[in-house]
Formats: sequence, C-alpha cells, structure tokens
Amino acid sequence: MIKVSGLTKDFGARRAVHNLSFDAQQGEIVGFLGPNGAGKTTTMRILTGYMPPTDGEAIVAGYDVVEESLEVRRRVGYLPETVPLYTDMVVFDYLKFMGELRHIPNVDDRVDEVLDMVALSDRANGYIGNLSKGMRQRVGLAQALLHRPEVLILDEPTLGLDPSQVVEVRELIREIGKERTVLLSTHLLHEAQNICDRVLIINKGKIVAEDTTENLQARLIGAERVIVRVRGEADELADTIKQVKGVRSVETKDDGAVEFEFASGKDLRPEVAKQVIKSGYDLLELRPLGISLEEIFLELTGSDSKKK
Repeated sequence: MIKVSGLTKDFGARRAVHNLSFDAQQGEIVGFLGPNGAGKTTTMRILTGYMPPTDGEAIVAGYDVVEESLEVRRRVGYLPETVPLYTDMVVFDYLKFMGELRHIPNVDDRVDEVLDMVALSDRANGYIGNLSKGMRQRVGLAQALLHRPEVLILDEPTLGLDPSQVVEVRELIREIGKERTVLLSTHLLHEAQNICDRVLIINKGKIVAEDTTENLQARLIGAERVIVRVRGEADELADTIKQVKGVRSVETKDDGAVEFEFASGKDLRPEVAKQVIKSGYDLLELRPLGISLEEIFLELTGSDSKKK
C-alpha cells in the first residue's frame, strides 16, 4: 500500500510538489494524471526512494521512504519513463544480473517466468540494443516485476508500444493489480479510464481531483446526457422529446440524432422512449453519453487547449 501525507518537494525556489496527500491500497490500480511538469514523475521518484521530499511523509509497503529507504526499494518495482538498460547485454543476462543484485532465489527460473509474462521469451537471447523501443519497454517492465514487488510504480508504462502490445501490457497490469498496489502515470487518458480503479489528477504540484472516473463524471456535469436515434426522418424528434417533463437542453445533431439532458437523480429514459414510440417513430438507439476523461482533465487542469 501507499500512504502519502503533506508531501512537498522544492527545487530551489520552484515548488514541484505541493502538500500532496493520497493513498493506494493493495489490489488497487491508481492512475496518476496531469500535464507535463505537474509533478507526477517527481512524486514517483520520491515514492521509490530516488530522491527525498522537502517535507511531508510517504509510507510505501509499510515503510517510510526516508527513514527506511532500503526496505521500500526491496518491496517496490519501478518502471521509469526512460528505461535505463544496458544495451550491450543479452535480455536474459540483463534480467539475471538484476535478479542477482536483488538476491532472488532460482533466478534463472524467475527470469523465464517474467519473460513469458511480458511476451519476450523469443527475444531472451537477443541483444537489448537490437530491440525496438516497445520491446525495450517490456524489458524494463520485466525488471520491475522480477522480485515480485508488493507495490508497482509505473511511469508511462505503454510508452512506445504498438496497439497490440498496449493491449497485452494493459491486461498484464490488470492481472498484477489484483494482488498488488499499482500506481501508474499516463498521458493516454482513455487508458486510465480502461485500467484504473481510481484516478488522481495533479496540476501544478497539487491534486485537483481524486475519485473513480464515473464519480468524476457525475460531479462535473451534474446531469445525465442521452443520445436518441430513430429510423428515417426525424425533423420533429426534438420537439417530441421536449414534451417529457424534466428534459432540458435538447439538441439536434448533424447526423439527425437528438441529444438531450436531464438532472441527475431520476432516469427519464423510459419516459422518453415511450414518448418517441407513441409519436410513431421506430426507436433505434437510446444511449447515455458520459463526459470523457479528456474533458474532465481539461476542466480540472484549466488547460490552455481547452480555451482554444
């Protein structure tokens, strides 16, 4: 588990991390989201013992990252954004070397296991320097998993992977997250939405939101949005839907569908469906529209791109 309280990090006059407090439990995958320079990587480096905080406390796997740094490192698997690899070593030999540094018993067998986990068994005898960027990323992930860590901290784990590899790594992280604590950062917001049990959105060194993506959606829009499609011409469909009490903000889209909104608390979809059918339309689709994680991200971080 991870428990952070009042974590602060200064680099001279610049405050990179400001009074962060959050936790992550065993069996939970937590996504760490934020724009470049928000403080994500700095926080991860503190949690893995790579640098001390200026102030605050961080407990990882039951140990203080400052007072018991070596114990933390024994229990954490870390994949940095730029994976440090020895390019002139063979994949198997590199992982065996890393395993020996950690005094892993039966290290050859364990290397075979993690190579199979990250789908690199067929490259075990190849030089790291000859691998693609995506395959090097998987070697780094194998290194992070080698010692069966209680906590896994991944900085952009799918960086440089092709779509099929992203799916494989995503499934692997989900499987790992059933038994371990996983904290991962990503710029791929849909990835966090698909993988993570909970997300932390950080901006300018501060956490601006912490919740499940579903709860964040409900908190931000305060209403339910629904798209309606019918067969054939639907010139008066919007007027038909407006007749249902409680419906608001009805809009006809370019493709002929109608989008409407109603306040959270009472689901008006059954009433809308009855009204549409009663008016003689063949109802083809009645589907809720959630606010995307991208929209949540832009709303909470006040990104300039939102204002353009």
